Amino acid sequence: MTFFRGLVRLVGWLLTPLVAWAASFLGSFLGSLLGAMMGTARGGLWITAALGGLFALTSAWGWLRFLRRSPKLQQTLAVAPDGTPLAALDENASPPVSE
Repeated sequence: MTFFRGLVRLVGWLLTPLVAWAASFLGSFLGSLLGAMMGTARGGLWITAALGGLFALTSAWGWLRFLRRSPKLQQTLAVAPDGTPLAALDENASPPVSE
């Protein structure tokens, strides 16, 4: 059961970049469709990059907003309300003493 819980937490932590990555591909695809209608290749490239970035940022923002508003999801993924894993916060709370 501990292995399964750890696996779920790992997948949960990786979900934010995965969602942003998938959304950037969707935005880039839509941007390339719009860019194909442009007269210049440079304009099409800028539209593709802009929509890919916009979709990635919007999806990451939406996921983090959802995470902040869901205490049950925070507890399941063992994260703080800002999305930081609790294990990382515990390690940073007391730095090791060096002699």
